[in-house]
Amino acid sequence: MLNALFTLVMQVLYAFGTTGLFMYGLQALILTLLKLREERLQKQGNPRIHHYCDLGTPYILVDLPPVTVQLPIFNEVHVVSRLIDACAKLEYPSNRLQIHVLDDSTDGTTAIAERRAAFWRKRGVDVQVLHRSDRQGYKAGALKEGLTVATGEFIAVFDADFVPPPDFLNRTIPSFLRESGKDIGFVQTRWTHLNGEYSALTRSQALALDGHFVVEQAARHAVGLSFGFNGSAGVWRKACIEDPAVGGWQDDTLCEDLDLSYRAQLAGWRGVYLDDVEAPAELPPQLLAFKRQQFRWAKGSVATLRKLAGSVWKGGWPTWKRTAAFVHLGGYLIHPLLLVLLLVSPLLMLSGSQPYLPLAYLSLVSVGPPALYALSQRRLHRQDWLRRWAHLPLLMLLGMGLSLSNSVAAWQAVFGRGGTFLRTPKFRVEGSSDSWHRSGYALELEPIVAAELFLSLYAGIGCYIAVIHGLWLNLPFLALYACGYALVAVYGFYESWISRSSRAQLGSRPAKPFRPKGLVKY
Repeated sequence: MLNALFTLVMQVLYAFGTTGLFMYGLQALILTLLKLREERLQKQGNPRIHHYCDLGTPYILVDLPPVTVQLPIFNEVHVVSRLIDACAKLEYPSNRLQIHVLDDSTDGTTAIAERRAAFWRKRGVDVQVLHRSDRQGYKAGALKEGLTVATGEFIAVFDADFVPPPDFLNRTIPSFLRESGKDIGFVQTRWTHLNGEYSALTRSQALALDGHFVVEQAARHAVGLSFGFNGSAGVWRKACIEDPAVGGWQDDTLCEDLDLSYRAQLAGWRGVYLDDVEAPAELPPQLLAFKRQQFRWAKGSVATLRKLAGSVWKGGWPTWKRTAAFVHLGGYLIHPLLLVLLLVSPLLMLSGSQPYLPLAYLSLVSVGPPALYALSQRRLHRQDWLRRWAHLPLLMLLGMGLSLSNSVAAWQAVFGRGGTFLRTPKFRVEGSSDSWHRSGYALELEPIVAAELFLSLYAGIGCYIAVIHGLWLNLPFLALYACGYALVAVYGFYESWISRSSRAQLGSRPAKPFRPKGLVKY
């Protein structure tokens, strides 16, 4: 009796997990088809797409509105000069442009920022460093406090790892100024990559981000679905942030950007995604840094879902739009579902059940994610898209290997509130000759690596059980788990060893942040 009950519980959990994966694959497939459909309509000149994409003749700028550029930073010795220089070179009238470095740093970053701001002020650019000694609210707190002294009608935000092109404001501000743009609250642009070809890790990240921006964001925007502000390389209407119905920047999630953008759309403001405006940024070259970034994004997005689920449900949106919003906000819940499937599969096989049966309908939409990434690469890199898309297997392994860490993040988001904002270190790694290993910002291994090694072994045992029971359809899935967890754990060990060895070569003195080649000295 107990054995039958145990098997039933395992089967229910397995079915729940596969249903979640089905939803994830279905979303990717639908967004890919929507992107293809809207491209076809656009080529045919169908006016239905214009309502959301805000197409039409370019707006002629006559009286430029004042803009404040906010640069929230914390301990960014390597990249703060690059960021300030890029923003100071924005092609916008100096009497209409205000640049605020919102600095919460506790190391030498502040001194570097002050020197570079003084350099540009002598050349007529209004660059100010606003330093906080108290990091209350983290990035959201800095943006909120900075808004009180911002004189711009529009607020552009760039994180430390970005290098905005000179024409960025001239290509984004017009969206707000068109007659049809009075209800536009924010504009998001497409991220590109300064170091996308640096390593297999950065190429995999580039593939994932290209899929998100080129297909997911574009498709959601094109058909009028809610979508998120990505926290950087975008512009906000100050009146939207300060709208009492929106509520301004809030620090009760670690994704203040996603949170604010959804509250703005629920309050009736509209977002615009500009796929043709690029904003280059640096990808994390260290696996542990990428892992930390994903942990924060997972925790923040699930916390936003927890916070806004009731508002989305009661917000007056049609059912299809509410459903899409829930699936969007819950995207990182895929990782706990992956973990559940791993834990349950070997137990079901030992009990004599056939856990692969629910995978039959999952296979119907399994083409969704590969098709989404293939489409993004075809649109961006028509000549060598296949070479770039070939990093999909590594991206899948990383997704499997990070499922434990991201599941912990989701758990904390569901049963807690907020959390410490752990920054993703930036190293100014752009080319193959640059290095991050000697930097004092390089991250160390965390205890969770022991659990990842255990799960790799557990998945390997599952592979053995699948072989001896002849359940061959389970073998590829479990092998992905085993290899993914092994990759994340072992490569983390390798990176940590290389970093320690590189710093040891500097001598017995304490390691200092490494200044990559090409950084300007003052």
